[in-house]
Amino acid sequence: MNEIRDAILADQLDAMAGLPVPESYRAVLVRKDEQDLFEGLTAKEKDPRKSLHVEEVATPELGPGEAIVAVMASSVNYNTVWTSIFEPVSTFGFLERYGRQNALTKRHDLPYHVVGSDLAGVVLRVGPGVNRWKPGDEVVAHCLSVELEDPAGHDDTMLDPQQRIWGFETNFGGLAELALVKSNQLMPKPAHLSWEEAAAPGLVNSTAYRQLVSRNGADMKQGDVVLIWGASGGLGSYATQMALNGGAIPVCVVSSPEKAAIVRSMGAELVIDRSAEGYRFWRDEDTQDPKEWQRLGKKIRELTGGDDVDIVFEHPGRETFGASVYVAKKGGTIVTCASTSGYMHSYDNRYLWMNLKRIVGSHFANYKEAWEANRLIDKGLIHPTLSKVYPMDQVGQAACDVHHNAHQGKVGVLTLAPEEGLGVKDAAKREKHLAAINRFRGV
Repeated sequence: MNEIRDAILADQLDAMAGLPVPESYRAVLVRKDEQDLFEGLTAKEKDPRKSLHVEEVATPELGPGEAIVAVMASSVNYNTVWTSIFEPVSTFGFLERYGRQNALTKRHDLPYHVVGSDLAGVVLRVGPGVNRWKPGDEVVAHCLSVELEDPAGHDDTMLDPQQRIWGFETNFGGLAELALVKSNQLMPKPAHLSWEEAAAPGLVNSTAYRQLVSRNGADMKQGDVVLIWGASGGLGSYATQMALNGGAIPVCVVSSPEKAAIVRSMGAELVIDRSAEGYRFWRDEDTQDPKEWQRLGKKIRELTGGDDVDIVFEHPGRETFGASVYVAKKGGTIVTCASTSGYMHSYDNRYLWMNLKRIVGSHFANYKEAWEANRLIDKGLIHPTLSKVYPMDQVGQAACDVHHNAHQGKVGVLTLAPEEGLGVKDAAKREKHLAAINRFRGV
């Protein structure tokens, strides 16, 4: 691994093909024998620092259509938190089912699960049938792993029955020194970004693109009023940029004055600090309060000059979903993913059915959508929202930050990269966008 890292740091990328693939590497993982570690605790009481381990693991066999990537940096997504606390289910069930498909997928069914659904790094090896990528290519990876053997996947790969999220529903994820990916997960690394900056957008940027911009999601157009929950967070910070970049009018919901300042620095003018407003959408565990929905709707109209929202960018889930359905305009769209506050949504169907609103489910992105989202990063139209970076040995704390929402934007993790700030190839482009790139740093 030291030879590989040194070659990358020295920009001797042509040498990658001649370097041996290590028999093992360091990786962040959860253990199958610890699935019951948090039994009896509430979700918030479960501590990723106890379940995420950094260990040496065997390098998997490289199969057709696959690549092994030397990972310089990765990042923490909410699916890593879910994996680490074994909720809503243990991910070892995913690995067991995948492993039953064939001899090659059997590699994934192990007593440990290497996690992580983002990476930035350098291709080390490619398997048979890979033509677009070669050793030495600087890449980022999106997290859609798909077999593409079913006709259902050829119109939209997210509809393939064998669609999985790499590093969550498959093994050998990106929080590691090496990662195993399908070659159609790879995309060019934006040359103006450092390794940790380039690793941060992947999952959330692609998810936001499909959810908000794509025809498979809300199909946002110029002038749309878009309510964005958690607008300074890992997902919402990209949705806010896309709304602004696409000529829409974001109404950004945040939970503190500091977060309000962040979204205003991105150019958002209409901001709701839900803590200052004191919204209580639930009277108790079982009862929502429609008067609070109404109060939110009134606040939105005050900010917009009387307009209701065309699109609700919904990802908190249970806590906010009733309000989201209510505040969408007649004929409006509630586009939903993630459900970080709970999966069991409850809403008053009269406000949906009588007003011809639509609920659209959205999950990650297909290769085309992920490629377009990455292109926006490369063009400097959308920027990373990286706030803090941890070394791999402290990944448990990084995941704990995300679990308890004690972070802004994205939290990065250095894997092979020995320090931050490495990997920049286009200094002129970087200088042009430096303020935007660093907008979230240290917040």
